[in-house]
Order: sequence, then C-alpha cells, then structure tokens
Amino acid sequence: MWHVSCVVSPCSGLRLMGCSKWRAALNFGHLRVQSKLSVFFTMILLFTYLFYCLNGYCDSLPRPVYDQQSHFQNKILLNDGHEASSPQQQQLGAHNASQVVREQLSDLSDSDAPSNNISIANNFGSKKFPQAIIIGVKKGGTRALLEFLRIHPDVRAVGSEPHFFDRFYEKGLDWYRNLMPRTLEGQITMEKTPSYFITKEAPRRVFSMSRHTKLIVVVRDPVTRAVSDYTQTLSKSPGLPSFQSLAFRNATTGLIDTSWSAVRIGIYAKHLENWLRFFPLSRLLFVSGERLVTDPAGEMGRVQDFLGLKRVVTDKHFYFNQTKGFPCLKKPEGSSRPRCLGKSKGRPHPQISSEVLRRLRDFYRPFNLKFYQMTGHNFGWD
Repeated sequence: MWHVSCVVSPCSGLRLMGCSKWRAALNFGHLRVQSKLSVFFTMILLFTYLFYCLNGYCDSLPRPVYDQQSHFQNKILLNDGHEASSPQQQQLGAHNASQVVREQLSDLSDSDAPSNNISIANNFGSKKFPQAIIIGVKKGGTRALLEFLRIHPDVRAVGSEPHFFDRFYEKGLDWYRNLMPRTLEGQITMEKTPSYFITKEAPRRVFSMSRHTKLIVVVRDPVTRAVSDYTQTLSKSPGLPSFQSLAFRNATTGLIDTSWSAVRIGIYAKHLENWLRFFPLSRLLFVSGERLVTDPAGEMGRVQDFLGLKRVVTDKHFYFNQTKGFPCLKKPEGSSRPRCLGKSKGRPHPQISSEVLRRLRDFYRPFNLKFYQMTGHNFGWD
C-alpha cells in the first residue's frame, strides 16, 4: 500500500489540491477492491446453490410451518378481497387458520408418495396406538359414525378396517401402529373394526395394548340388523338360501340357529360379558344406531363428550336424504356436492314374513333385556 505524505504551506494552494486528489483516488481504489471481492464471493455462493438445486438436493429443504400458516391465515382473513377489519374477525381468522394448517399437515402424512420425496412437513406429527376404537357392531352404523367423526379436526382415523385384533394379531403391535395416521398434539387416533365385538380374543388383546383404550359400540335392533346383514351377503351371493332357511334350524319348531353369524352377532349381552372381564363399563360407550339416523347431532354430541372432544360436529353438518333413508353430510366448503355414504348403504331389504320376524323378536327379547340392564340404557327394541 502506498503512503503519501503532503506538507501544506500557506503559500502553496496547488499542492493541497494535488494531495486531496491522490488521497481520494487511493480510497476509491480500495473500495473497488472490496466491492469486487464481495461480488466474487456472492457469485460463488449463488452458483453453489444452483448446483445443488439442479441435482435435487433442494427438494428436502424444510418449508417453515409458519409460512404455511401465514398463507392459510391470509386466505381466511380475506373476504371478497378485503381484510377482516375488526379484532374479533382477525382473532377468529387466526384460530381457523391454525386449524386449517393442522388439517393440511395431517393430510400430508397420508400421502402414498415415495419416502425419498417426502418433505419434512409430510412427517409432521407421530403415529400412535389408537386411543379409541369402534369395536362393533356389523351393520349397526359404524361406517356412518366414523365418517361423522372425521369431520372433527381433532380426530384422525384409519379409513379401512385394520382387523388387527381378530385377523392379523401375529403381525405385532409395531405393524399395527404403522397403519395409523400421524397425529398432532391434542388430536386422537381412531380405528373401526366391527368384528372385534364378537371376537373372543379381542378384549384381552386390546387390554394388553392399553387398558385406557376407549371403546365405542354402535348397536341396532338385532332383528333389523340380522336382515341388513343378510341383505349385504345376498348382494354379493345372489344364490344365497332364503333368510328363513338360514335363521331356523327347524322351521316347524321355530328353533333359531345361533351358529349363523347374522343371528349370533345380535346377542349383544353375551359378547359384552366378554369385554367386561377386561374393561370397566365406564370405558365403553353404546351408540344407538337408530338415533344415529333420526338424531345424528344428538348422538354425535354424546360421542364427542365421551372422547373428551369439543362439540364441533353439530346439526349444522347434517341433512336427511329421503332417497337413502339416512342422514348425509352437508356439502363441504369447496365441494360440488354433499357427502353421503356409498351405494352399499341403504339397500332395500327383501320381503320377510311377519311370522319369521316375530319368532326372531321373541328369541332376542331376553337377551335384549339383559343388555339393557348391563348397559343401564333401554334402547326400546321391544
């Protein structure tokens, strides 16, 4: 670095001007060197970043959760292009935004995309054993209950029936837990397999997983349930014998064939005894399949209370579908049509003689009365 020394004399103004020019030139040159170095290092960083992105390394970079929340919150706060003006609207928007973000992140966890392409947001939350299980009964309304529950933002449930405690128990608990959806703090994990209720080994197996598991049983008039069960089987096997020939061992004496599953499932008191050997009555909730049709909001209120959830699912979510004969979910926001259960639900039942139905009611009556006594609830089937 050059060093220039200037001596200023009273009689030499030109000299002073010359020194100032030299000093300014040297300072300017120093700044230019610094500027070039800054640009050089910036370009190195930029090219390095581009190199890694072109090779796919940038795909795994995490997207900040607050960015997603800000995005959804802006969508909620905007109403016809205008931001919410009042503090109450802004507070409500922020609450709804956090709820939407939680649902969006949870939905990502169910993606079937290859694991090497899943971002860190997809892995948000953790897989847990279910805190609540819908254990029965077949053709009682379990699918409707699960679909109604899935409206709740704090419920995450497996879509298909895992059948772990009756068919695949040998696969182990780690396999079972891996089937569960990811949940955030404050959310509960659920699954539905109606055949658990009538499986002898299921209570002990569920208890071994967790004695604190909450159990939900959707029950229905056993006679109507048996006819519905038969109707479903008939749709898959058109050559099935008549309902009467399957229900009775001897049509003359009227002896009921309890080995037929359609009949056996409806003996609720017998199956409940098996569960009460391992779980107290307080861990079970009995949902009326009839009330789930006539008053879905009221029955859903009981279910949400039992699960310790805020009553989010209310009558505003339902309408009665006259064609199907049961309630459907009103059109969700952003959807073109309401949500009803599939074509397999609400099938017309075959004609069965009143005498056959009367004999079946007489058979179930003592079991129903015992079930009312065990549960402390009269379902009014008799």
